[in-house]
Amino acid sequence: MSGAIIRAGHGVPRPWKNGLGTTRELAVHPADASSDDFLWRISIAEVDSAAPFSRFPGIDRHIVLLDGAGFGMTLDEGRQHALTAPFAPFAFPGEAGVAVTLIAGPTRDFNLMVRRTQARGTVTVWQHAGSRSLAPDCVLVYAARGEIDTDDGRLQAGDAWRPMAPTAGDLALRDGAVALVVHVAPLA
Repeated sequence: MSGAIIRAGHGVPRPWKNGLGTTRELAVHPADASSDDFLWRISIAEVDSAAPFSRFPGIDRHIVLLDGAGFGMTLDEGRQHALTAPFAPFAFPGEAGVAVTLIAGPTRDFNLMVRRTQARGTVTVWQHAGSRSLAPDCVLVYAARGEIDTDDGRLQAGDAWRPMAPTAGDLALRDGAVALVVHVAPLA
C-alpha cells in the first residue's frame, strides 16, 4: 500500500470563502482545484464567532463536531439543527444560508463538501476497536480520537490517511479511537 498520511496541523489555515472564519484543508480532488471547481474537499474549520457559513451552490455539505460545546444552526428554509453531539454527521445543501449561534465558546468541526451533480459523499463514524477493510470509494480516514493503525502507519488524533485506490486498504482502531471515514462515489 502506498497511501499518504496527513499529520495534524498540516496545511495552512485559510479564510472561509466569506472571510468570516478559518479552515485547514486536509484533501481536495482534483489536487489543484480551487473552491470553485473541486469535485470534493475535506477540511477542519474553527468556529469562534456567530458568523454565517459561506454559501456553496451545487455542493452537498457534511459537518461533524470535533471539539467544543457546538453551535445551533438555522438554515434559510427555517430548519434548525443543534450541532452539539460530537461525531454525529449532519448533511445540508451548500447553497443554504446558515446562521450560527455558539453554545459556549469556540468549536472545531470536520467538513466534507461534494459537487452534487458529479458525486455522492458520506461521512461514517467508526468507534469500536478492531480491524476493518475499507471500501474502494474511501478517500480519507480522519483520526478524531485515539490511535488508528493503517497500511501506511499509525495515526494519532488529528491525523488523516488517504488510502491508495482502488483497493483502499485496512485499518485497525485501538481502544477509545474514533475514525471519521469519508466515501465519495462518482455518479454514473
